[in-house]
Amino acid sequence: MAAKLGLTFNPLQRETGADEFGPEDVFHYIYALLHSPTYRERYAEFLKIDFPRVPLTGDAALFRALAGLGRELTALHLLEAPQVNQFITRYPVPGDNRVAAGYPQFTHAAGEAAGRVHLNPTQYFDGVPPEVWAFHVGGYQVLDKWLKDRRGRQLSYDDLTHYQRVVVALQRTLALMTAIDAAIPAWPLA
Repeated sequence: MAAKLGLTFNPLQRETGADEFGPEDVFHYIYALLHSPTYRERYAEFLKIDFPRVPLTGDAALFRALAGLGRELTALHLLEAPQVNQFITRYPVPGDNRVAAGYPQFTHAAGEAAGRVHLNPTQYFDGVPPEVWAFHVGGYQVLDKWLKDRRGRQLSYDDLTHYQRVVVALQRTLALMTAIDAAIPAWPLA
């Protein structure tokens, strides 16, 4: 990889210079590639049956751009990015915060930009974009599964804020996936 990029590999990376890269850069580059919608489509069969193919680029600027996007994705997915605390949803109705049988349910009024994720007949998260509600990781619809796994339980304040952080992380993930595809000039990578 170092020879292809024309950079020096620094295995003790904390911060690298302009002519270096390190293990975290490699991880973040791969993480970004794995979140590219075009990559997922192009290599769908390989992703189903084998280890994913990781195309390497010889373009150091592209490598750095993708590593930067992968770094941001990683921070979002670990809920460490500051953006996750800037909620886009509200939880406006007080109650027992229990996820009832038959819930969650997503409702979306025509003409509205966002919908509601209901925990029970009276309580809901308001302002959930439909594309965020529909987002899948593997075979799971993230927001739906998180609540289904807590059916019958009373959600704490920390649970409610965690869910809202996940909504923000998923919304930003969708934007970054588009940015990753936009950063890649052509497939296969050169």
